[in-house]
Amino acid sequence: MSISSTKPPRLAVIGGGPAGLMAAEVARAGGIDVHLFEAKGSVGRKFLIAGKGGLNLTHSEPRPAFDARYRERAAQVGRWLDGFDADALREWARGFGIDTYVGSSGRVFPQDRKAAPLLRGWVRRLKESGVQFHVHHRWTGWDDAGALRFTTPDGEVLFDADATVLALGGGSWPQLGSDGAWTQMLAARGIDIAPLQPANCGFDIGWSEHLASKHAGAPLKPVIAYWRDAANIEHALQGECVLTETGIEGSLIYAITADLRETIARDGEALLHLDLAPGRTLARLQAELAKPRNGRSLGEHLRRQAGLDCAKAALVFEVLDKTALQDMQRVAATIKRLPLRLLRPRPMAETISTAGGVRLEALDDALMLRELPGVFAAGEMLDWEAPTGGYLLTACFASGLRAGEGATRWLQSR
Repeated sequence: MSISSTKPPRLAVIGGGPAGLMAAEVARAGGIDVHLFEAKGSVGRKFLIAGKGGLNLTHSEPRPAFDARYRERAAQVGRWLDGFDADALREWARGFGIDTYVGSSGRVFPQDRKAAPLLRGWVRRLKESGVQFHVHHRWTGWDDAGALRFTTPDGEVLFDADATVLALGGGSWPQLGSDGAWTQMLAARGIDIAPLQPANCGFDIGWSEHLASKHAGAPLKPVIAYWRDAANIEHALQGECVLTETGIEGSLIYAITADLRETIARDGEALLHLDLAPGRTLARLQAELAKPRNGRSLGEHLRRQAGLDCAKAALVFEVLDKTALQDMQRVAATIKRLPLRLLRPRPMAETISTAGGVRLEALDDALMLRELPGVFAAGEMLDWEAPTGGYLLTACFASGLRAGEGATRWLQSR
């Protein structure tokens, strides 16, 4: 069947995440007839999952440091943020009666830390404004006449749109809708796509069975990570991470994923060092560990004299053999610079987000695809990445607004 065309101009927004919803909001405010299509039975599923442990909406870090979190795409994303930055996002949330606060790490959360009230209020307002929602509509491309094609429980649906905003997500959490299937459809249309890759992810190391079975899930906090970037420049960052059955993950690792991933792609592995006792100098550790054990186990000695918990001590036992563990000078040096060889990032389906996607060079400043006039793109399906901490969501909102504004101007000019 076919949904008949009506005027005023009709915009199809495909994808019900924050980028798509924001594009729909902006376009509807501009007088456009907006139809939002979502493959799943409800919108914002990944948004809700992201907020399960407390919705990290944005970050309080000031610009331009905020922009720098987007690495080589800082300049382009910065232009999106000129139109909708972290302060604007907090003010927007306040419009739903949702106040926010800045946590100790600078991250910004709703007062109740929940995602559901914000999403419910947003969808309600969009529907009241006239945005029409079509769920269980999975986009499969265009027909020969240029109509959008959707598979639905009732069969194929065709939709004639005057413009389209694609907000299809990346390739992480495919069960929530962002499975990356769109890459082949757009590549077939001549759109330059950077391959999707894991971002904000854990890495495999290959622990012994003992460590994997006894300490998976154990936090490491605080620690300092040392690593080298593509230019072989060493960096250091303090934070927290978590041991997994296969390796390591957590906010500290997510913050440096891009460098680690690129090193593995180039060298086959990445070397990461952890300072397990950032509050102690090497000299202090050496002096403390040199004290007599008085019959205590080495693990207990490390706890008493070096402040190491069971998980941190297990890491020391993992990388040093029995002979080395008798040398307290070497043990102290290892605690301050524990080497870990990262073998591979975790599979993309497990990751918080993905890198890669539609290259920004394939888009004009309004986020319209140069090869497909009238088709705009926004959100995680674009080729940018950022660490967790609110930076991901902020750029999704900002790019959705920019694409929605661009589509509105394009339609109004025709």
